[in-house]
Amino acid sequence: MAGLDLGLFPIVFNCCVSQESMNRYALGRRFLLRHLSLLRSVSSPSPLTPTDAPAGSQTRSVSDLDSWQIASDLRSCNQKLFDVGRTRGVDEARALFDLMPRRDLVTHTTMVTLYLKDGRLPQAEALFRLLPHRNVVVESAMIDGYAKAGRVDEAQRVFDAMAAPNVVSWTSLLSGYCLVGRIEEARRIFDRMPVRNVVSWTAMVLGYARNGSLTYARELFDQMPEKNVVSWTAMIKVCVEHGRITDARELFDRMPNRNLYAWNIMISGYLGDRRASEAIRLFQSMPRKNAVSWTIMVTGLARNGSTEEARQYFEQMPTRDIAAWNAMITAYADEGLMSDARALFDSMPRRDVVTWNAMIDGYAKKDRRDEAWRLFLGMLRLPMKLSETTLTSILVNCDSHIEVREIHGLASKLGFGPDPALTNALVSRYSRTGDLTAARHAFDGLEAKDVISWSAMILAYSNHGCGRHALQVFAQMLRHGARPDGITFLGVLSACGHAGLVEKGKKMFSSMNSALGSEPRAEHFSCLVDLLGRAGRIQEAMATVTEMPAGERDEAVLGALLGGCKLHGKVEVASHVGEELIELDPLGSGGYALLANVYARHGRWHEVARVWKKMKERKVKKVPGVSQIEVGKKNHVFFAGDRSHPEAREIYEMLREELLPQMEGMGCSQVTSVLT
Repeated sequence: MAGLDLGLFPIVFNCCVSQESMNRYALGRRFLLRHLSLLRSVSSPSPLTPTDAPAGSQTRSVSDLDSWQIASDLRSCNQKLFDVGRTRGVDEARALFDLMPRRDLVTHTTMVTLYLKDGRLPQAEALFRLLPHRNVVVESAMIDGYAKAGRVDEAQRVFDAMAAPNVVSWTSLLSGYCLVGRIEEARRIFDRMPVRNVVSWTAMVLGYARNGSLTYARELFDQMPEKNVVSWTAMIKVCVEHGRITDARELFDRMPNRNLYAWNIMISGYLGDRRASEAIRLFQSMPRKNAVSWTIMVTGLARNGSTEEARQYFEQMPTRDIAAWNAMITAYADEGLMSDARALFDSMPRRDVVTWNAMIDGYAKKDRRDEAWRLFLGMLRLPMKLSETTLTSILVNCDSHIEVREIHGLASKLGFGPDPALTNALVSRYSRTGDLTAARHAFDGLEAKDVISWSAMILAYSNHGCGRHALQVFAQMLRHGARPDGITFLGVLSACGHAGLVEKGKKMFSSMNSALGSEPRAEHFSCLVDLLGRAGRIQEAMATVTEMPAGERDEAVLGALLGGCKLHGKVEVASHVGEELIELDPLGSGGYALLANVYARHGRWHEVARVWKKMKERKVKKVPGVSQIEVGKKNHVFFAGDRSHPEAREIYEMLREELLPQMEGMGCSQVTSVLT
């Protein structure tokens, strides 16, 4: 076929698939098919005669040329496959792979490796199983892929089938066993290795360290025949992560060639150990600093509470990356300095989701809900992906049930799965708005429940007087192997009080030391005293208060005891406890109100007058009781004795004419005076 230049085909094929168009692979496929059909359509001409051939050349038949040229094209296609996977992604590489009319072991190895680098183990595994022949490269790649996924048994099977495992295969398998905590098997593999390199040694050292055997890690590190900069920095990082800063510094000083990573790790270690002055000295002695070094200083000083010093380093930075800006804004927000945080926020050249989250969270913690909501709504208008942290922060600002529902719906719309922090916030906020059904639904949808999740659900039931439901959740928590903390026990003790389970509550209180490894705190004593007081066991409650450790007796404990005295008419005890409470918290209105109510219920009006007089002399303002109800997507807030609502007259009429008779029929005659 005159004019056919076989050497041009790979060049033209590369041009086809390099086009920035959707049909580039169709172009490439048509060209390949045309290419092969042309090769096969060439009839067998006569061999070149000596007079036609160039001097000194060998003659070659077209069939030989066909075979040689197709092999040349395959090498070109394999290289193109690798380049496309590296620059355009694995999906485009697979499209090219499917179009290739011929593939060899290199083609399959390239595609398997591209899948593994993209974290697509199932696709790599499927392709690997189709291979009729395998080489050490693709086998080592699969061992590494299985190992990184924690599937060491599959990795072991591939390894055992290898004809001649190399040091890469051995090291990948060893690392896999370390990753899943099977450290003894990893050590056996290490000891069996025919050849070890510095990577093998480092993998075994890190395996010991990450499984808590830091002593063995250090011993093995010291035995290494050679150490490179990776092994030195790995060991320093391990010491820093385990809080052994002195050991880390000793290694750092011995390190023959320190890189920037080692300097940054050591400075970060000092700052994490709250040794800021040593971090500053080391930073100042650095021969070279990069943006990470400066950001570590700003972030570390800010977290140590040295916000002003952090700001000085921030201002000195040659170039400020977004992490440094976020560190300063977070530091100001954590200290409640929202004007300083906002000034930085407004002057930032570029913001990310972390920046917005820090500002929203800062405003929420300062109870500046309007600013938090304005920022959140402004964030929604930007082409920015919200995070679970964003919604968790704004949930703190949700006062109404409709707001909580809207944030919950937004989380579902954005495709967020059950996130522990977000779910815990939903449970708490639904509980605060009185929707225990929605709180339980959110809780049940969370698979990975932590102690905060369990405690939030227990407290939700307990705060609404559903003691037995709370105790059922606590029992479920123990069955799942979760360890309760102090907040969990607060909910459990309160639940026992609401359910009238005095003996169970006492048993729970007594078990706290063994369960937590620490003594109960004042808030736990307060719950126990409240439990005993509600049950009328005032003497036991008084004995509990008397036996409390020095310094633990606070207003909450005395208030709980006084509440029990009020409930069961123990006026003399109440008088003694009430006076002690007033002196302990002279500016709190709760003690005065409780004591005055005890006296009033027993007609001791001169004592009531004396308590109110003392309260007036000390200029203590009584905080009125408050309640709220949501009607038609609007919150209605009511204070005790409040008549400011535009429909106050109708509300009080309904209370007097409809609800009050029902309440009196249920034995609640004490409310009559409130409405008359």
